[in-house]
Amino acid sequence: MGVPAAVGHLDADCFYISAERVRNTFLLGKPVGVLGNQGAFVIAKSYEMKAAGVKTGDPIWEAIVKCPHGVYLKRDFRWYEVLSRLMLDVVREFSPEVEYYSIDEFFFRVPSDSERSLQETAEVMRHRILQQVRVPVTVGIARSKTLAKLISDQAKPFGALALVDPEAERALLDRTAVQEICGIGERRAKRLAEYKVFTALDLALANRKLIRSLLTAVGEALWFELNGDPVLPLYSQRPPHKMLSRGGAIGKPSADFNYIWGWLVRSLERLIEELEYHRVCAGRLETWVMHYDGQVGVGKVELNGPTDRFDLLLEAARLGLRRAWLPRRTVARLNLVATHLQWPGSVQRGLFDPPAERAETLARLKREVNDRCGRFALRSGATLFVNEFYKDEAYSYEVCDVRGKICF
Repeated sequence: MGVPAAVGHLDADCFYISAERVRNTFLLGKPVGVLGNQGAFVIAKSYEMKAAGVKTGDPIWEAIVKCPHGVYLKRDFRWYEVLSRLMLDVVREFSPEVEYYSIDEFFFRVPSDSERSLQETAEVMRHRILQQVRVPVTVGIARSKTLAKLISDQAKPFGALALVDPEAERALLDRTAVQEICGIGERRAKRLAEYKVFTALDLALANRKLIRSLLTAVGEALWFELNGDPVLPLYSQRPPHKMLSRGGAIGKPSADFNYIWGWLVRSLERLIEELEYHRVCAGRLETWVMHYDGQVGVGKVELNGPTDRFDLLLEAARLGLRRAWLPRRTVARLNLVATHLQWPGSVQRGLFDPPAERAETLARLKREVNDRCGRFALRSGATLFVNEFYKDEAYSYEVCDVRGKICF
């Protein structure tokens, strides 16, 4: 039997917590928190810990006061990606068109020739993933991506709900605050409130031209989606990157040049991994430095020609840091951003660049050693100043190193 055209959204329930419970059943039913930022902050918490008042982003010292009997673990993004890929394999059993939206979220097209009803599809998919991957998920199915995500959010935890009837959709939108729509933040919600738009239904019933004038084309697309008109594309293949970035907090804030430089080189090696993986070259390298007092410096370096070579990007990073860092000021975060990306086939080598053969040979050797011995087994000597970080396997892999995600 045929089914109506529909889009599904699958979202894992407390994914990082669920992933930890897969390999350690002792954690089942207990208040559990997963820590990031070198163990300083809670980045995920179980429903039991949430009930104790712990919030995402709470410092560990505050979380322990709120939930002294909780179990706090370092995050392991490599393990989380393993389970994420297993979930993706299951979703692809149900649909040939799947968008890997994030490490724990997927959109999928429901085949029109499915023998199951939409509700049966949601329920079977939920139970199949629990059976094969042992991760609880919630599945929402609707006429558009935005509606599907709203439905899965409402159906959590471990829910399965297909909703394509317009009257049922209106009831859902009427009890959903406008800021719960993905793409409507606090600032946009305040602007909409000036025009008496408080709920998702208010937005759906508002004048389309008004919404476009207030929220640009992004808001107009949401207006169509909320009215059951699917205008947002489903990306089964990732669109080409406009930029690639790596970096983040540097462990402990510091004003020591060697320590700061070591962190920047670590970010550069991770960035080059991505340039090579996506087969693009950078035409410009930007170094962003956030100082401990909140001041931000930016150093932009135009390259002689687009490249993914470590030696050329290293010099660009050195110059960028010199431009961005306020001397002797304490640094809290570093980011490297590669922009003006081009495919290698369209790249013309710079006239004054050092010979490429030596750099390419070293890069090939580095890849071969690390493929055989482990990520960063062979790395720049500059990172010796942050060697303690490499000794902890929990920090060898960051969430932005999960490849295939739309948001990275």
